[in-house]
Amino acid sequence: MDIALNIGGSTVDEVVRNAESAAANGFRSAWIANIFGIDAITACAVAGRAVPELTLGTAVVPTFPRHPHAMAQQAMTAWDATAGRFQLGIGLSHQIVIESMFGLSFDKPAAHMREYLAVLLPLLREGNVSYDGERYKVHAPLERAGDPAGPPVLLAAMAPAMLRLCGEEADGTILWMTGPRTVGDHVAPRLTAAAEAAGRPAPRVVATLPVAVTDDPDGARALAESVFQVYGSLPSYRAMLDREGAAGPGDVAIVGDEAAVVAGIRSMEDAGTTEFVAAVYGDADTMARTTDLLTGLR
Repeated sequence: MDIALNIGGSTVDEVVRNAESAAANGFRSAWIANIFGIDAITACAVAGRAVPELTLGTAVVPTFPRHPHAMAQQAMTAWDATAGRFQLGIGLSHQIVIESMFGLSFDKPAAHMREYLAVLLPLLREGNVSYDGERYKVHAPLERAGDPAGPPVLLAAMAPAMLRLCGEEADGTILWMTGPRTVGDHVAPRLTAAAEAAGRPAPRVVATLPVAVTDDPDGARALAESVFQVYGSLPSYRAMLDREGAAGPGDVAIVGDEAAVVAGIRSMEDAGTTEFVAAVYGDADTMARTTDLLTGLR
């Protein structure tokens, strides 16, 4: 199982510095969230060009606000800028964001994603699409330079319908707030079965969790509850926490001394995770201690 870092920043310069730090510590890949700050695809393109040792990916870019052709253009630009070291993670986001904040419809999200992929994937893989669906009618080329293969596409898939679609069409799933029991009993089996039924290769399972190496695990869990509080109330993550038997984000955070954190990460591998992404948190000393441990595991 590969070990990667979740990085970010409020400015592109900060992202580049964090990417440089990840590479200096020996990490081969890092992931950038796309929330309400900088655009993650653009940040990956800039940071990936500045730090040629690192593969960078988005975790994740919401699909509803971006036409799939525009998403494909951005992804291929980042793929070109990074010389093929870009990974595209996409997801539905959440009803409260798409409808209440952006004013768009969140109707039939799984059907939306199936049509979205029907446009996006041919553009990335073949450079052309001809598709007539209920939501999208797209007949257009996408001119590409360099490696024509295009980036791998990972889908934030947690519900059964999304996991089935992911196994049938995407290169894998990228998870957040999803613990080892849920990966092993729910995500990995459904994803693998869908891929096998479609005659496709085994999909990747990329899982991100908060991580803190500390001698105060109770304090670290309490901090996780505070820092990541919102994720305990969003329906898709709440469903994964409930499956895990977790009251909140603090219960799935991997915290404790070095041995405890190693055991927690290994439990994710045993559950079927193919790449573990650490969202390191805490004070400066805790983050440094955590990064030191992860550097030795990568």
